[in-house]
Amino acid sequence: MKKEAEPCCSFCGRKKRETQILISGIEGHICENCVTQAQQIIDEELFQKHKKFQFSLPNSVKPKDIKKFLDQYVIGQDEAKKYISVAVYNHYKRLNQSKTDEVEIEKSNILMVGQTGTGKTLLARSIAKFLNVPFTIVDATVFTEAGYVGEDVESILSRLLQVCNYDVTAAQHGIIYIDEMDKIARKGDNPSITRDVSGEGVQQAMLKLLEGTEVLVPPQGGRKHPEQKMVKLDTSNILFICGGAFEGIDRIIASRMNQSKVGFKKNTEKDKVDDTNMLQYISPTDLRTFGLIPELIGRVPVTVHLDPLDITALKAILTEPKNALLKQYKKIFKADGINLKFDEDAIDFIVEKAMELKLGARGLRSICEAIMNDAMFEMPSQPEKKEFLITHDFVEEKFEKSNINRLKVA
Repeated sequence: MKKEAEPCCSFCGRKKRETQILISGIEGHICENCVTQAQQIIDEELFQKHKKFQFSLPNSVKPKDIKKFLDQYVIGQDEAKKYISVAVYNHYKRLNQSKTDEVEIEKSNILMVGQTGTGKTLLARSIAKFLNVPFTIVDATVFTEAGYVGEDVESILSRLLQVCNYDVTAAQHGIIYIDEMDKIARKGDNPSITRDVSGEGVQQAMLKLLEGTEVLVPPQGGRKHPEQKMVKLDTSNILFICGGAFEGIDRIIASRMNQSKVGFKKNTEKDKVDDTNMLQYISPTDLRTFGLIPELIGRVPVTVHLDPLDITALKAILTEPKNALLKQYKKIFKADGINLKFDEDAIDFIVEKAMELKLGARGLRSICEAIMNDAMFEMPSQPEKKEFLITHDFVEEKFEKSNINRLKVA
């Protein structure tokens, strides 16, 4: 009898004994490896079809329109929003500039300095909603100098590649927000026998990245997959926005502002210093004293401060933005058929306690969670209750019983 031929994959030719699964069809067979590769091809084609990055703004969109969009999500911080709006607008102009043009528009990377909870990361996330270029947010605290435990600086670009599904052309025209920039400050001016591997070493590794150069990027992260092929990426057209709290830099600014001068000078209104917001006087000198190296400061030419939040701003954050905190709680209760309302005095109490904690907008969420937790636990089990009013007495009682009450600043 004639021996029957062993079935094999119609795509790669592997025989059945060389595969784990061999799926049979009308005209042939396919193995598990070819199925996986076919799925990847389908995903890439569909992604490119539905997710097209356009490197141009409609002619009707101007910097004022970008700021108007940011106003829907971020309360106050007008100066910071103006700088970001102009930077993003010019970024698109640079992307569409002719290569034959004699005058080349250079990018202006931005450094945002502000206390915790003032809206630095929210600004970055909000602008990402507006843009049609690849955008990613990375955390500077995970980076170390090459060769040490931690991530290499090149992994910043790996994140950008992943956002645009490894489309190199799109990634080279993206925007990157580097958060917690102050955490890589130089630990001290005095030389030490130990290396500053997560401070100055990281700053030096970022220099060419921020300025613009061709970098070999490991697409999936360099240390977990050493066998992967590197992707060449040009960072010349990537806009970098950096942000950090820079805790303690206000004391450095105050020290510089109060320096004694030789001679006598009559005090004028112009010379008066606003002690409540020292960040508005920030200069590159202060950043250098804090621990950023001069080379890095030069590559982030635009420094913008975020104002500390006052009572009026905190109250507006609770109620006005599209994703306002009180609107989120109303949405949660509405899902259970409960109409949630907040008394004006209750809102004022929450804002006052947030000012005492000095945690900015994040303090609002901490207080609201402590106050609303019991209600969110009990109310879904009471189907007969269709309306719930949060009063001043209710808020005060829950706050006094909560652990967050112990965080009060003396």
